[in-house]
Amino acid sequence: MLVFTCLLSVVCCVNAIFYDSYTGKTITKEEVQKHDKANTTFWCVNDIQPCDPHEGRRVDGSCNNLHHPVRGATHTPFVRVLPPVFDKNFEPKKAASGNDLPLARYLRTRLISAGSIPDQILTTLAVHFFVFTSADLVSLHDTVNYIQWRPYCCLEKGKTDYMCTPNKIPIDDPVHRFSGVRCTNMTRPETFQTIGCVKNDTSPDRIVSSTPLFDLSMLYGNLIPSLVQRGRLFKGGLLKFEIEDGRVWPPSYKTQANVCYLNQRPKELRCHNTPEDGINTLAGIGLVTIWFWRYHNHIANELAKVNPCWDDDKLFEVARDINIAVYLQIYYYELSPILFGFENLVKDGVITPNGGFRDEYNEHILPQLSLEYPFVLRWAHNLQDGPLKLYDKDGYYLKQVPIVNLTLRSGFFAVDDNIDYATQGSFRQGGAKADYVVDYDISEQGMGPHQHVLDLVTNDIAKNRYFGFPPYVNYREFCFGQKIKSFEDLHGIVDEERIEVLSEVYESVEDLDLLAAIWMEKPMRGGIVPPTFYCLVIDQLKRNMYADRHWYERPNRPKAFTYPQLAEIRKITMARILCDVGDTVTRIQPRAFLRPGYNNQMCTCDYITNMDFNAWKDETCSGHDHPIWSKYL
Repeated sequence: MLVFTCLLSVVCCVNAIFYDSYTGKTITKEEVQKHDKANTTFWCVNDIQPCDPHEGRRVDGSCNNLHHPVRGATHTPFVRVLPPVFDKNFEPKKAASGNDLPLARYLRTRLISAGSIPDQILTTLAVHFFVFTSADLVSLHDTVNYIQWRPYCCLEKGKTDYMCTPNKIPIDDPVHRFSGVRCTNMTRPETFQTIGCVKNDTSPDRIVSSTPLFDLSMLYGNLIPSLVQRGRLFKGGLLKFEIEDGRVWPPSYKTQANVCYLNQRPKELRCHNTPEDGINTLAGIGLVTIWFWRYHNHIANELAKVNPCWDDDKLFEVARDINIAVYLQIYYYELSPILFGFENLVKDGVITPNGGFRDEYNEHILPQLSLEYPFVLRWAHNLQDGPLKLYDKDGYYLKQVPIVNLTLRSGFFAVDDNIDYATQGSFRQGGAKADYVVDYDISEQGMGPHQHVLDLVTNDIAKNRYFGFPPYVNYREFCFGQKIKSFEDLHGIVDEERIEVLSEVYESVEDLDLLAAIWMEKPMRGGIVPPTFYCLVIDQLKRNMYADRHWYERPNRPKAFTYPQLAEIRKITMARILCDVGDTVTRIQPRAFLRPGYNNQMCTCDYITNMDFNAWKDETCSGHDHPIWSKYL
């Protein structure tokens, strides 16, 4: 296997075509060498193997669009719903009058209250999953930048660092007027310009290391070498795993040189060594990644039972394809209807009410992520409850831990049965209510011990400006054709008392920051989210279907599912996933994103619909002996 891998890498290097990651155009070896000298090759150059129209989804996202092979791959640019608006030298825009816009922290404290109101509809699991979907599309290096690489932006050193953009705290701040804290840390977004791929005389374009389509890159990574070295076991189609205290985990680092900075050593040692270190970031992301990591292996084992003649590669590729499809099915058909409204999604063509195949692929729509999509997802900060509540398998409350204290602290879940209790709590604990209130920890301790003070919502408003998003009224016109010329035009869109506050803190309605105004909108009919949020999210969800050549509902994609196979995938819910791979889960409510109660009573896992893997039975395997792939090998 080692010899084969080495030979394969040599062949890859010989056959690879080099592309400029920003423009998507091919470049020469001489141009690559210039990037080598400037140490920018990793970000600015994509080396891609020639496309095969009959192959399945690539780990690196390339060749999704056969006419534009680099689009869909890592390190490629976002698309914008609306063109950017900046001030001189691409600094944040000014108010319409030419004055500075209000401080981000001032807006947060005036517009959004700090408090804790538990939701009676959504579970914490819904929030975990929603955050997980965003982590699949964007990397968190912007956050790591200011909590690890540039923690000094509020100090004297930060005044001379271009990347530092700290947020000022007003003297009369309701929380910090007596604390002496006058600044919170933040850095500019990493862009093709700041990294050196493109000259600084062009509009900044954010750069991330994730692929721009939903493909479970949190599990499988975005580069083939990473998956080979840190992901695949090369037995039975499985991902690497470890057994500790009877629980199955992704592989761990063998040294202390890892990203789990807050592990409480020597007790908390586990830090997951997966193709993407994103599993080690936020607590909710880590939990969902572990479950889907285990579910891949569950699928591979079940496929091996019905197809004993399949080799490791076949088992792995089909298991990965099913795992991604299940993930998309849950996001589009189980969680999204709760947030956005089932009838709204059907009307706008996001989901089909009839099951079966859908083929809406359009090769002229490139597989790209809109910059607005992951940004407006920050609205969900008001859905996040501060404490992570732990329950035992019988539903008894045990204790709670501030979830912000678990960032970059994967080791917490591997001690004292904490992953069992966190899993149970995920479908029992409610999230925070979708309102105009944000949890205290989110508004003052957003990164826990990583930063002395950090208001995530203040950072959201500030980044709104550094991303160069046009005013809110422009998006309202784009989405609904409404021209808003005065604060009075917001009647019916925003509650009267919030219109009054907006008119006090902004000079003009044309100054409204996109996300700040979205937070003020009334919920849309049939859903629990603001209408403009819905518009920008749905724009991307549809783009994903149209642009993804490997979309799981397509009947004529390479290696497509059969009709019976797709029908089996449509059976799977998040409750079934947790029944199959969740720690100590034997009872759960069927709709796990909704709190248990009337019409959603907890039941044993025997009553939760499962997938029949006989739909993948390969008749050519008849007569072969069953492989000895035990549950844990």
